[in-house]
Amino acid sequence: MIPPTISAGQPRVVRPAGPLVIEIEGVTKLYQMGEETIHALRGVSLKIHRNEYLAIMGPSGSGKSTLMNMLGCLDTPTAGRYEFSRKDVAVMEDDELAAIRNQEIGFVFQTFNLLPRSTALHNVELPLIYAGIPREERLDRARQALENVGLGQRMDHKPNELSGGQRQRVAIARALVNKPSIILADEPTGNLDSRTGEEIMALFEQLYAQGNTLIVVTHEEDIARHSRRIVRLRDGLIESDAAVV
Repeated sequence: MIPPTISAGQPRVVRPAGPLVIEIEGVTKLYQMGEETIHALRGVSLKIHRNEYLAIMGPSGSGKSTLMNMLGCLDTPTAGRYEFSRKDVAVMEDDELAAIRNQEIGFVFQTFNLLPRSTALHNVELPLIYAGIPREERLDRARQALENVGLGQRMDHKPNELSGGQRQRVAIARALVNKPSIILADEPTGNLDSRTGEEIMALFEQLYAQGNTLIVVTHEEDIARHSRRIVRLRDGLIESDAAVV
């Protein structure tokens, strides 16, 4: 089981970067709002390797949500190039993009996005159903994922029977169950109190130490500083890209 907290004296793990998994170059994104053209991204270039723990920061309107959607293959650039595992996303068919979203990227959202009438176990097994995994195997994997986030005793509970922190742990277990290349978390502590938020970030620390690649989108400096690298956006441009020291 992943421990819910990390002791203050525990050394800060910095894992060596692995192979390149994401490369975007000169990415621009325009939105048309009536007669007005919104420049959400203005020629952004970024490389992300496996085993990295990266935070994307920026004020409202900076382009961080647009960049997150781009990285998660939920949106496509107006111009520029995006390669995922050395493959050009622009030429992928819809089923290829769906496969990346289901198998390569585990999403964790601020609002948890759990099915309210389903148990924790069923919520976690959903990606495996979409992937066509046989029932016994997917239940075993879903149970193990919940054990790994400390919810082995809550598998049969529905979201309204869980605390906010427990719901987010279910969402993290769901993100992990397909053993994705990347965990992409959008404001993962935004709906949690500060103590529970710290527990979730401690869980992320353990996931990173175990070799997971993490991208956290946040506007909170203290959350971003849990990462090993912070990319700051402003007005659709990368303002800075630096290691956390």
